[in-house]
Amino acid sequence: MGMEVAHVSASGMGGIRTAGDLVARMEMLRGMKLKEAKEYVANKLKVSVLDLSDPIVMGELRQDLNIGTVAPFVGGAKGIEAKSRIAELLDIEINCVNKFKNKLK
Repeated sequence: MGMEVAHVSASGMGGIRTAGDLVARMEMLRGMKLKEAKEYVANKLKVSVLDLSDPIVMGELRQDLNIGTVAPFVGGAKGIEAKSRIAELLDIEINCVNKFKNKLK
């Protein structure tokens, strides 16, 4: 049931429109509770926990950090590039990013 709970939490925060996808990653990868995951992500992004669910603040921040947005902009990261930036930013391992990096070696 863990995946369903993380999905509901992420969807409730707006997913990629805000920081729901980032919070859900921390819940699933590190087994964090929702509050702990929000605090971790907010700290890494250098914003308040309340800002995580603000689509205006997060839209601008996601664009500035180039970690993927709902509507991609010219030159903006998407796909594996965005995931790679997210992995660095949150200090986590993402399997598809690691597989891609290994292919490049």
